[in-house]
Amino acid sequence: MMADMTSPTARALLALEAIQDSPGITAQRLGDRLGVTERAARRYVAILREADLPIESLTGPLGGYRVGRSLRLPPLMFTAAEAMGMVMAVLEGHRDAADPSDVVGRALAKIIRVLPTRIAEPVRAFREITPPVGGDVRPDAATVARLVEACDTARRLRLAYWTGTMDVDPWAVVLRHSRWYLLCWSHKKQARRVLRVDRISSVETLADSFTPPAGLDALRTLEDHLSQGWTHAVDVVLDAPIADATRWLSRSLGRVEAISERQSRLVATTDNPEWYARQLAALPLSFQVIGSAELKAAVVALGERLIGS
Repeated sequence: MMADMTSPTARALLALEAIQDSPGITAQRLGDRLGVTERAARRYVAILREADLPIESLTGPLGGYRVGRSLRLPPLMFTAAEAMGMVMAVLEGHRDAADPSDVVGRALAKIIRVLPTRIAEPVRAFREITPPVGGDVRPDAATVARLVEACDTARRLRLAYWTGTMDVDPWAVVLRHSRWYLLCWSHKKQARRVLRVDRISSVETLADSFTPPAGLDALRTLEDHLSQGWTHAVDVVLDAPIADATRWLSRSLGRVEAISERQSRLVATTDNPEWYARQLAALPLSFQVIGSAELKAAVVALGERLIGS
């Protein structure tokens, strides 16, 4: 028996696969294959026929369902929005679909593998998302689909964000640490912005188009953006060449610059000096905090607690 699924469309697709694999399969055997009644199996065949798929039925002892011999099914072609919407719908109706050992998960993985790279990457990332501890921040499926499509077609958007309405040029939808972000250009601020997708309540596609930045590294740009613009300055000298420093430092911590062959400098900002001090303490590198006073105090306090423990 197959695992139970709540989506009739998903069951109909599995019925199509079963018919292709076993030409002449009867409604009873199809129902057994899907783990449903014979009547339900006939209903899924009806769904396929309503979608103009050439499913034939023959009577007699050798009868059953088969794909029409004179016709060939066209290859599946998805837009970015369709692909994202399909994956989200399957995940919502069948939570184990993210597991490649699950029957639906295997089918979903096959579809993702044949998608064009520019469509497959955000779809694959969404499929593999793991909500952070403390709550599920998975954004609305339709919102993500609209954003991905706008990035793909370079169309300007009008967003209702939690801070207000804004017109943006969407550059990329990026997954970082189980949160989804929209990297974009804000016409209201005339600046690059990073928006939390789960805080976007509505998306309107405008007639204007735009030219995305050439050679955009979306993830690096996102992490550089998230490390800047906070209250307290971070200026740290690391006793390591830049190659070693960048190997140990997350890009979200800030920008690393070479000082000499043996030293590097970490430049960033933070709203949480105590958190930043813990990140520095975890490095297998010697370092000296040049600024700010708040970060220096946080490092000293952490050192005293560690010594005291």
